[in-house]
Amino acid sequence: MSLTMGRLDKLHSNRHLDVMKDKRRYMPGLDGLRALAVLAVIAYHFNWGVASGGLLGVGVFFVLSGYLITDLLMEERKRKGRINMKQFWLRRMRRLLPAMLLMLCILTVYLTIVDPGRLSSIRGDIWSSLTYTNNWYLIYHNVSYFESFGPPSPIGHLWSLAVEEQFYLIWPFLLMIVISTFAPTRGKLFLLILAGAAVSFALMVFLYEPGTDPSRVYYGTDTRAFGLLIGAALAIIYPSHKFSEPFSRKGNAWVNIFGVVGLCIVMYMLTKTGKYDESLYRGGMVVLSAASALVIAAAASPFSAVGKLLAWKPLRWIGVRSYGIYLLHYPIIVLTGPADPNVSPNLLLQLAQLMITVVLAALSYRFVEEPIRNGKTNPLRKEVRYMKKSKPIKHLFMLFSVVMIIFICVACARAGSENSIENSKQTESAPLNNSKSMSLNADSQVTKSTTKDEKPSKSSVEVTAIGDSVLVGVAPYLKELIPDIDIDGKVSRQMSEAKDVVAQLDSKEKLGKIVIIELGTNGPFSSEKLEELLNTIGENRQIYLVNSRVPRDWQDSVNESLAKAAEERSNVTLIDWHSLSADKSEWFAEDGVHPQPEGAKAYASLIAKSIQSK
Repeated sequence: MSLTMGRLDKLHSNRHLDVMKDKRRYMPGLDGLRALAVLAVIAYHFNWGVASGGLLGVGVFFVLSGYLITDLLMEERKRKGRINMKQFWLRRMRRLLPAMLLMLCILTVYLTIVDPGRLSSIRGDIWSSLTYTNNWYLIYHNVSYFESFGPPSPIGHLWSLAVEEQFYLIWPFLLMIVISTFAPTRGKLFLLILAGAAVSFALMVFLYEPGTDPSRVYYGTDTRAFGLLIGAALAIIYPSHKFSEPFSRKGNAWVNIFGVVGLCIVMYMLTKTGKYDESLYRGGMVVLSAASALVIAAAASPFSAVGKLLAWKPLRWIGVRSYGIYLLHYPIIVLTGPADPNVSPNLLLQLAQLMITVVLAALSYRFVEEPIRNGKTNPLRKEVRYMKKSKPIKHLFMLFSVVMIIFICVACARAGSENSIENSKQTESAPLNNSKSMSLNADSQVTKSTTKDEKPSKSSVEVTAIGDSVLVGVAPYLKELIPDIDIDGKVSRQMSEAKDVVAQLDSKEKLGKIVIIELGTNGPFSSEKLEELLNTIGENRQIYLVNSRVPRDWQDSVNESLAKAAEERSNVTLIDWHSLSADKSEWFAEDGVHPQPEGAKAYASLIAKSIQSK
């Protein structure tokens, strides 16, 4: 990740002020910016309100990566007349792979001993992380970045490394092709790169659907490439060597103005925006990337006010070690946090997690990243030099890396085989957001309940119920109370999908005169999407909207939208599950969302009574 970039053959710390003597120099302000970004990401994962937009810190890293990588490539082409692709990729591997491989190995050992079931559930995440395809793996399996009702994956944050590594793999080829074929001058190259960024942004706008989970556009390399390309465009018109000497007084004033404006925009977005803000996917992330580019341009100059501010020593220290901090913070948060995902850890625990993260990241930087990265003064420099000259030791190091990868793969495969039956049962009894989608038809898959509780008399009306995993869980109890009900439940279903389900059922004449909609568990939706669904069902049918109890930040907006629709339409009735289940924690599974048997009975009874009362 860009967390590891930016040193640009960093000079020894006691020489960093003599920047004018070396064009390829250390830019301390960029490490300071990197520190702000990684701290924002951590604060977001701690769920601190001060960083509601902390997830955008990754966007800052993307711009940094695009700038620094392109700057290095253009500098190499200028010096040597070409780019050595093999050496470029080897350098990236030396920077990124060792620390990640060590983290995955330690995580695998820990889970093999402590929690093999969890290891089984994340083996796909591990394999895709090793191949730097994690973001596409998450997209393919419909894993949300924003919503999780089961234990989150401790390596769910590695998607961003996949995006960057895919960029590193493709970008040198594209850059050389574009230069040699279309843009021999920096001006033309700058415009073509911006055109590529515009295409990426257009894809984000096109694929983003308001009121639905935006994970597809958040994860996608295609929809996030604009950040990397904006950074690359900056490197074309303002390469790092241009900042080696002070600007004129007027030029320095403009650099400071743009830098301060950019920094204010970045800080505002990191602290004030929300993950579901539609504006983020309609241009907000592009604004963040452009503002980050302004900050980078100012921070790259040691003579600017922003550069001096971000070069503050504590920020630089964090920034230099930010790759390890980013790698380690999330597994530490997940594995040492409360077992119940609905319980917020106290501040003391979070501070301890942060301290452990920083200490381990410092050790990783000292004993893993720097020796392998090579070329810096440190206690292991002699050993590194010896390793370079010693073929047996080089082979031993390669063998050790291969053994670690094999161990990780074997451990994951073994955990999968030992826990497949158990995981299957868990998925059936309490489907989680990370589970693969499934559907259920009550007529063919429901068994009778044997409850002795008082139940309303059985109904004979024609009823269709459409919902998500909550509906799947209560289906047996609904079928007992309403025998002729047709249930279409699917894990992780969103409100945006319901319109097509209704249209399909209607075309097959399987849509009942009474339609129950249970959706909103898996994320917010726009009022437009709800209106479209209700219009598709039609005014000639009675519609029942079941509101949600979901301990997530979209619960209130979902329930308000459902209540408003019921007030505005005479054929729409609200079924208030949220009020009935208040203070009934024993009704729910650990996720606080899916009803246990007692809760499922109450849920089904509430629906049946609501229908009969009409």
